[in-house]
Amino acid sequence: MKSLCSLSVAAALLFSGQTLAATEIAGIELPGSVMMQDTQLTLNGAGVRSKFFMDLYVGSLYLPTAAHDLKQVLAEPSALVRLNITSGLITADKMRDAINEGFELATDGDISAIKPQITEFMGLFDEAIQEGDQFSFLTTANSVTSYKNGKLLSTIEGEAFRTALLSIWLGDDPAQNSLKKAMLGH
Repeated sequence: MKSLCSLSVAAALLFSGQTLAATEIAGIELPGSVMMQDTQLTLNGAGVRSKFFMDLYVGSLYLPTAAHDLKQVLAEPSALVRLNITSGLITADKMRDAINEGFELATDGDISAIKPQITEFMGLFDEAIQEGDQFSFLTTANSVTSYKNGKLLSTIEGEAFRTALLSIWLGDDPAQNSLKKAMLGH
């Protein structure tokens, strides 16, 4: 009976799309689940952001339950986007430029409603960025809490900001389509 119960749990996890095993992508070990602010989040998907045939970072998405599009991710009580920097070519200036471009694309060129939050968010990238750094963006309804290498940096309020930030990787015009698909488990 115990093994039948274990088999049922394993089958339920398999069909729910959730992964409990750790995964390695581009030399980065990604845990199958993480605990953030007393919430267990499971790896939904992960992939590599590359440009000109160079890997820049591994992007991963952790959720309470599996989701396969931005609408489902936004409906979750929390979502964690994690960026593990894999290239020494990423500088703070390049990261700010890429994030600003992402916000422009995510808002169809009209950042006016979230300009103060974007300005505050850009302050997260004032310090040097090095290969091996990890940025984590925990989103909950109306807020984004940001960490660098596990250290709390800030919490920024606003649902429009949260939606725009997630859209950088998961929206209609993402940073990279293949990364979006990988993070959404496709």
